[in-house]
Amino acid sequence: MKSTIATIVLCLGFTIANAQDMKEAEVPENVKKGFATKYPSSKVDQWEKEGAEYEAEFHLNKVESSAVFTADGTFKELEQEIKTSELPKTVTDYYTKTFVGYKLSEAAKITDANGKVMYEAEMSKGKEHFDAILRQ
Repeated sequence: MKSTIATIVLCLGFTIANAQDMKEAEVPENVKKGFATKYPSSKVDQWEKEGAEYEAEFHLNKVESSAVFTADGTFKELEQEIKTSELPKTVTDYYTKTFVGYKLSEAAKITDANGKVMYEAEMSKGKEHFDAILRQ
């Protein structure tokens, strides 16, 4: 049975507007401890606060990555940059049919705490620019 792809479109500007850069000293100890436990050999390049959650930007195995944690230090998801050519065929087929005329500029693989994988595709057409979350 073929997988169904669901799409959630997020305005990139909205996402960026809600993210606030933070100094490491401002990040709750539980969050820093959660990161250190999950990624003991990685160092955070930048912290951001998005709503009630904290996002650590870092490099994992030389790949640009970000991990999201709740205020109590619970891991929620890992997002890793991938080449657009690394998107699964079902995702690219869906993108091609649904977003005709849009250019795919960046892609990421998102894995949640339960191991469920989604893909983020950054697209643009003229002045219109957005991210789409695609589930396989």
